Amino acid sequence: MPLLEVTELSKKFGGVHALTMVNLQVEKGEVHALIGPNGAGKTTLFNCISGFYSPEGGSAVFKGRDITRTAAHKIPRLGIARTFQNLELFRNATVLDNIMLGRYMHKRASFFSEVLFLPKAKNQEVEARRRVEEVIDFLDLQPYRDRVIAQLPFGTQKCVELARALALDPELILLDEPAAGLNSEETRDLCFWIEDIKEDLEITVLLVEHDMRVVSEVADRVTALDFGAVIAHGTPEEVQQHPDVIQAYLGEDDGAAASA
Repeated sequence: MPLLEVTELSKKFGGVHALTMVNLQVEKGEVHALIGPNGAGKTTLFNCISGFYSPEGGSAVFKGRDITRTAAHKIPRLGIARTFQNLELFRNATVLDNIMLGRYMHKRASFFSEVLFLPKAKNQEVEARRRVEEVIDFLDLQPYRDRVIAQLPFGTQKCVELARALALDPELILLDEPAAGLNSEETRDLCFWIEDIKEDLEITVLLVEHDMRVVSEVADRVTALDFGAVIAHGTPEEVQQHPDVIQAYLGEDDGAAASA
């Protein structure tokens, strides 16, 4: 059984069909990439999976459970975390505080216990801090842990958002254009981290990405969308050479595909 299975999912905005009968299977333990030109429906698909949009038809099933119309705030508790195209961080808070927010769903102590900081609340706080420090070490964020987000470069901020998602301890992480705006060194680090997320943390990754060098390096399988419909599926090499993908996204010929 796939970890995530999307079946004939459709979403429209007014008369615009953002998604049309989309089928997608993400296997446990893989990195699966979604590619396609702007407006192809990639982020819309993410929003349907993570509960921000309710589709008109079809289903999304995670670990055998239908999550198609599950509220967005409940999705992380099921084991799904995500990042966004536009950074969703608290700019006047520190790196540590932003990542600590990723532990909110693991809180079990009562409000009364937290106000009085009783042993259950104290133990919960200690465990949350321990896990967050592990994530900080994993992504080499130690030099920035007490810095305010607004003072940090864009690439570091994107890393903090990834850290916050990892702090949720998800089984599936959705990365929406994680390489956008990064320089070559930051992109190289991102590729290493995605591999480590899969191999060391055993987290399945579904990512939207335009940089085909990143896709080729980290993805086990690729699904291509165009105008809200799936046009190709397979390995990175197979999808890059698919004629519909070459025309819709990578260019008009194989040469364009190789240089994209």
